[in-house]
Amino acid sequence: MEIFKCLCSSLLANSIFFLAVVAIDPYSEALLSLKSELDDHNSLNDWSVPSGRNPTGKVYACSWSGVKCNKNSSIVTALDLSMKNLAGVMSGKQFKVFTELIDLNLSHNSLSGQFPVEVFNLTKLTSLDISRNNFAGRFPGGISGLRNLVVLDAFSNSFSGPLPVEVSQLQYLKVLNLAGSYFKGPIPPEYGSFNSLEFLHLAGNFLSGNIPPELGNLKTVTHMEIGYNFYQGSLPWQLGNMSVLQYLDIAGANLSGSIPKELSNLTKLQSLFLFRNKLTGSIPWEFGKIIPLTDLDLSDNQISGSIPKSFAELKNLKLLSLMYNAMGGTVPEGLAELSSLETLLIWNNFFFGSLPQSLGRNSKLKWVDVSTNNFSGSIPPAICVRGVLFKLILFSNKFTGSLSPSLSNCSSLVRLRLEDNSFSGEIPLRFGHLPDISYIDLSRNKFKGGIPSDIYQATNLEYFNVSYNPELRGTVPAKVWSLPFLQNFSASSCSISGTLPLFKHCKLISVIELDGNNLSGIVPVSVANCQALERMDLSHNDLSGHIPEELASLPALGYVDLSHNKFNGQIPAQFGSSSSLVLLNVSFNHISGSIPREKLFKLMGSSAFSGNPELCGTPLQRCPNSIAILGSKGRQKIIHVLLLSAGMLLFLTASIFGIFYFRRGIRNQWRMVSFAGLPQFTVNDVLRSFSSSTEDVPALSPSVRKAVLPTGITVSVKTIEWEVKRVKVISEFITRLGNTRHKNLTRLLGFCYNKHLAHLLYDYLPNGNLTEKIKMKRDWAAKYKIMVGIARGLCFLHHDCYPAIPHGNLKSTNILFDENMEPHLDDFGLKQMIQLNKSSVPATTSRWETGDFHETLNEELYMDVYNFGEIILEILTDGRLTNAGESIHNIPREVLLRDIYHENEVSSACALQEEIKLVLGVALHCTRSRPSDRPSMGEALKLLTGLNPQENSRTSKAGWK
Repeated sequence: MEIFKCLCSSLLANSIFFLAVVAIDPYSEALLSLKSELDDHNSLNDWSVPSGRNPTGKVYACSWSGVKCNKNSSIVTALDLSMKNLAGVMSGKQFKVFTELIDLNLSHNSLSGQFPVEVFNLTKLTSLDISRNNFAGRFPGGISGLRNLVVLDAFSNSFSGPLPVEVSQLQYLKVLNLAGSYFKGPIPPEYGSFNSLEFLHLAGNFLSGNIPPELGNLKTVTHMEIGYNFYQGSLPWQLGNMSVLQYLDIAGANLSGSIPKELSNLTKLQSLFLFRNKLTGSIPWEFGKIIPLTDLDLSDNQISGSIPKSFAELKNLKLLSLMYNAMGGTVPEGLAELSSLETLLIWNNFFFGSLPQSLGRNSKLKWVDVSTNNFSGSIPPAICVRGVLFKLILFSNKFTGSLSPSLSNCSSLVRLRLEDNSFSGEIPLRFGHLPDISYIDLSRNKFKGGIPSDIYQATNLEYFNVSYNPELRGTVPAKVWSLPFLQNFSASSCSISGTLPLFKHCKLISVIELDGNNLSGIVPVSVANCQALERMDLSHNDLSGHIPEELASLPALGYVDLSHNKFNGQIPAQFGSSSSLVLLNVSFNHISGSIPREKLFKLMGSSAFSGNPELCGTPLQRCPNSIAILGSKGRQKIIHVLLLSAGMLLFLTASIFGIFYFRRGIRNQWRMVSFAGLPQFTVNDVLRSFSSSTEDVPALSPSVRKAVLPTGITVSVKTIEWEVKRVKVISEFITRLGNTRHKNLTRLLGFCYNKHLAHLLYDYLPNGNLTEKIKMKRDWAAKYKIMVGIARGLCFLHHDCYPAIPHGNLKSTNILFDENMEPHLDDFGLKQMIQLNKSSVPATTSRWETGDFHETLNEELYMDVYNFGEIILEILTDGRLTNAGESIHNIPREVLLRDIYHENEVSSACALQEEIKLVLGVALHCTRSRPSDRPSMGEALKLLTGLNPQENSRTSKAGWK
């Protein structure tokens, strides 16, 4: 009976299910099947069918999100499944029922695998958008069956192989976007045969070969982007026949040869971008005939000659970027008459003469950069008369005279760089009228009259440098430390006198440079408030008093130079416990007593302590023996006692050593070296901890273990093998690493070793590495903090260690996080350690800085910078772009930015867009193919920490200054 009941229940359930299936129309059934393939996140949660029959005969799916039907809801005509968080591989079997489909949009999802060829059977389709997915493999054949297609957008996928020639048969096609994939080979000449095409985008692939001259036959195309590829040869002059073209971008495309004058026939052209190629020759004067031109960027080429005077006719020009070329001559006066001009970027050329004196009077200039040329004369007096100038960068020229009066009240100014010129007179800036100024560099000029006392009113100021103005004089303004965002204050060699102001507010200041002045008085103890201070240089002044203990207690302080002053008293013992200190230079003062015994002082060298007659201890002469006060007889007795005691101690030590040696053998004679932060355990304590409490650390490599030492200290233990003859050289190098301390480096606490093995003890950081965390959603502030932390650690290794220490293996797995999610660089220097072990340097050589290591140092430093750029890209894209340094330059900048904005959920109106744009600029600069074109880590850090949301950019190098 029970079996019969079960059978009846089963039959009833199957019958209900059968009726439900029968009730579903083919469209709804196909879409539910598609949902089952792709919607793991239930984004299409309204796609459901009620039980029972459908008496109306209408399609259930017509009420679902993303589905559009005809008027009586009987036929599905369009599917918009964009941004539905769909993922997976499409079988394509569902599309056979959508015979009347006109519009199919699958964009902004994570669809992968081969694109289903079944879609090409939808012969009434006019628009197909599959952009921003991950479809891979060759683009399938059969698209010519979509004979009514008007829009084909496959932007940002992973297609490979050749471009599909078949699309050229689509006679109604107006939009063709195949950018941002991995297509390779040449552009098919057939792409010049389109009759209706208006938009052509092939940028950011691996295309090669010559640009086909047949593209000049495209008489209907208004927008063409084919850059960021690897073409050979020059620009075809035939492109000048594209009579309605308004936008042309062939940047970053490896083009050579000259710019064809025939491009001047593009009389409707508004934007021309040919930057980052290898173009030579001069700019055709005929370009003055392209009257609609608003944006012209020819930067980063090998263009010579002068700026054509005919450019005075370009009345609509807003952007002129010619930077990074070999151009010369003077700037035509006619440029100053261009009423629309907003951005003038001509830096790093060979221009000379004066800037047009009416520059700025007739146009709303926002950004002017003419740095690194040979300009002379004065700043145009009306440069900011329109009140919108926010960047003025004129450094490394031969400018003279006083600053333009219009700068005094230029309230829009954000960034002012005038260093390395011959400007003179007083500094006329009225800081109360500069509410947005964040960066000022007036160094290496001839200014007089002191630093304006109202500098404290520039409440957004972050960087201020007036160094090497030898006749500046004046005092350090009393309220300068109260600036809430000030990070860098440099006024070296300026003949400044007076005393140091009290450090009442200096929360963010990291650099203070006041060396080479006439300062007197003491260092105020209120310096304790400067908790972010990393570098202080007060050398070559007339300062006196004791070195404040508060200075020695600052947590981030790495470099302190107090040399050539009149300081007295002893060196504060607190410096010995600093985890960040690299150099303390107190030479040529009146310091007395003994140098603290910590090893970091021994590594500083005697030059850091010389010139203090009453100072003793390593690395200077040994301090006088305190037993001298006992007299000669007392001294002799004590010496006898000490000698006897030493003899007995030596005998006992030798006996114990002999027993230990006999029992363990020479292979196992362990020694222990401890650095600051590790208690003085014995070797046996440490080795016993290894054997009893070690465990593998999954986040690290198999050779890394975790151990709990006596008193509960947890460390990461890295074991290396070395050759007997290399022990001395490598142990010296490890000692150098152990004394390299920075808050963004993992601390090496000590190491124990015998003749064949070394166990390196590092701080154990509990929060994993960047690889594990990369896909976690973080706000922009958290990402920025991580990038800057990594940059600070690298900058310390490259610029604050002598000689520099390349990281050697910078990658996301070697960036660890502490309990505060502060990034720490791990494994720095280990690559050099391995090289030392395999080196051909003679075993008698005791210094690591010899032989082949010097030859590869610059190469390793450049590689660190490159890897840093790749890590920025990883962080910006939540791990989507990994090891993308080479290929990233083939993707259009605006394409990258759109994706990054989307991934970071930054809206078009959000001020964070500008910061992201600038950070991306740093990443692209760091990953340039030629090492010499990459910035130093100091420059990269300066760029990152100099961000300001109000600084707009458009060109390929927007964020570099």
